Amino acid sequence: MIEITEVRVSLRNDEKLKAFVSITLNNAFVIRGLKVIRGNTGLFVAMPSRKRPDGQHQDLAHPINDSTRKYLTQIVLDEYEQEMARPPHLRHAGMSTESQERPESQERPE
Repeated sequence: MIEITEVRVSLRNDEKLKAFVSITLNNAFVIRGLKVIRGNTGLFVAMPSRKRPDGQHQDLAHPINDSTRKYLTQIVLDEYEQEMARPPHLRHAGMSTESQERPESQERPE
């Protein structure tokens, strides 16, 4: 079972790209390059990707089931919202936030 044990949010002042995010899994594995994006229907989390020679983007790392995707998205967007809720004078581009204890509603996938 994976657990997101740390989330680092680096805010961006851009119309669509709202933040870069790094997550740590089980205090042992870091995934960098996640993005919080404002799309047509609201915020979503984009996984790290690379551009292929044919112009398509390919995820470098991503959840392989819906429950893990929902868990990851909820945790990342919650941390993003917490960072945005800070008073403006305490927000800095590149500021990171560490995750706290998760409420039971944010269950980890089995």
